[in-house]
Amino acid sequence: MKDVVLAAEGLVKQFGGITATGNVTLGIERGARHALIGPNGAGKTTLVNLLTGVLDPTKGRIVLEGKDITGLSPHERVKRGLVRTFQINQLFPSMTPLETLALVIAQRAGDGASFWRPLGRSEQVAREADRLLEQFHLEAVADVPTERLPYGKRRLLEIAMGLACRPRVLLLDEPVAGVPAGEREEILRTVASLPDDVSVLLIEHDMDLVFSFARSMTVLVNGCVLTEGTPDEIARDPRVAEVYLGHGQEVPA
Repeated sequence: MKDVVLAAEGLVKQFGGITATGNVTLGIERGARHALIGPNGAGKTTLVNLLTGVLDPTKGRIVLEGKDITGLSPHERVKRGLVRTFQINQLFPSMTPLETLALVIAQRAGDGASFWRPLGRSEQVAREADRLLEQFHLEAVADVPTERLPYGKRRLLEIAMGLACRPRVLLLDEPVAGVPAGEREEILRTVASLPDDVSVLLIEHDMDLVFSFARSMTVLVNGCVLTEGTPDEIARDPRVAEVYLGHGQEVPA
């Protein structure tokens, strides 16, 4: 039996007479590298907002590690291990990457109020922050205010913040959006090397990233699941090709 860590069961979201999400059922397996794709307006953002608690479903439920979390707030879902990065980065401009990661780690440990003490007084926080800085190639800019970082480094910092929350499921919302071509490769390598015990749901338009990263994929169209499968199966599916590129063409893999 498949070990599903995050499940959407019959999710419906209606805004007045408009159905933005129509009876979506989705299962993310433990350790998954799963991509959620679809054309603009397919309902990807609405679905992610439902999963993370930004929106309440009209019908259906969300289950994390066997427990119904449909009624939990976004903050409570993060504490349970469901963590999201955002398409537009959500960072503290005047703080450095070291300070930012230390704050996230301290808050996760329930010690956020003492964060402003010198970092050296909390060796555990400092060690974990240093490990993340190394893992995400941020050591050289550890003490640079975030507002001065290249955009690609900001995206790496945001993913590092997500991992600092020790997620069971990490939702990456367009991690290379707005990143110059020359800085994308570092993000691709870093995303590919995320820990195996973290299940990853990737929402992305960049097909190079999608097909290099995902082991399974779900295609949304008009708020509904069109199909699911491996990247090879999705690339060969004529329905997907029609949605993306017009009849008779293949999705670039």
